[in-house]
Amino acid sequence: MADLHFLDGGGEMARLIRARDWSTHELGPPEGWPLALKVTLGLALNSKFPKCLVWGPGMVMLPNDAFRPILGDKGEVLGRSFAEVWAEVWDEIGPIAERAYAGEPTFVQDFPLTIDRYGYPEPCHFTFCYSPIRDENGIVRGMMDTVIETTGTVETARQLELRNSELAHRIKNTLAVVSAIVNQTVQSHHGHEAGVHLRQRIGALAQAQSLLTRTPLQHADMGHVIHEALKPFRTGQGRFRIEGPKLRVSAKQALTLALAVNELATNALKYGALSTPQGRIDLRWTAGRPDSEDAFELVWTESGGPPPRPGHRKGFGSLIIEEVLPEDFMGESTITRNSGGLCCRLQTQMRHLGGGGGD
Repeated sequence: MADLHFLDGGGEMARLIRARDWSTHELGPPEGWPLALKVTLGLALNSKFPKCLVWGPGMVMLPNDAFRPILGDKGEVLGRSFAEVWAEVWDEIGPIAERAYAGEPTFVQDFPLTIDRYGYPEPCHFTFCYSPIRDENGIVRGMMDTVIETTGTVETARQLELRNSELAHRIKNTLAVVSAIVNQTVQSHHGHEAGVHLRQRIGALAQAQSLLTRTPLQHADMGHVIHEALKPFRTGQGRFRIEGPKLRVSAKQALTLALAVNELATNALKYGALSTPQGRIDLRWTAGRPDSEDAFELVWTESGGPPPRPGHRKGFGSLIIEEVLPEDFMGESTITRNSGGLCCRLQTQMRHLGGGGGD
């Protein structure tokens, strides 16, 4: 076993290489592997940074221990084809690997890939480098994949950007909401009673803003999130009809849902059903069995409002409702406008609700 000293210190992966029968594999027994392969593999196995050596025309995978968490539940990949293991993203990474085999090193930062390592499509981001490996004659025989997953970092940055955009948008929007609340209050109440109702509604607005900015619990009740987000807009005149079963959603879904409902109500107050005395809003959601592929649907419907404004420009609210909301609920969100007002529909499957259903 003297010829296998290049595996010394290589951890569990080195043990698996020693234990495997390579006699029928295209690489052959490790004792006869090329010097460039032995030296490079020894360096990779002794690294704590995720690395995978890819060797030969068959693109044989020889990962180190630090690389294994990136694979998830893909099973044992030692000796398998790099292209086969990453078949679901080969259209994206295959051309980069070809460039490495042609002698061109590459470095890609926060590269988006949708991989399948746990039995379902998973959007991820990776920063990686494909480095050509040359033999003693300068001929490229393989490549080294040095990689780190940056999914968490990218998601955090996205959430921060979303928060900052929401804050800037809300600062501009809050005065308009306050003005509308004041106008509606003084139209329906007088004297001391108007002051009492005005303080209550401004307080409800502040409470809703707190819901949108504080860090929520691990799970939240959907009905509670909706009622809290709508508090500033409810006047006790029966203009809202809210109905749906008890459901729990994840913290991220709760925040996005609160933002979306608040945006819909703000738009209704400024331009839609809540801007006229006869306007009404119906907000309902239906659900199936928890953690199943049964349908979940949430529908916001306005009636009695003015006709939609021509030349409607998409802003932050549209971004939340049409892009962020369906992404966080892994479903579809649509907005339609008719003579009675706006209708927003969110559809997904029960298994995508982060908190499940019921108590």
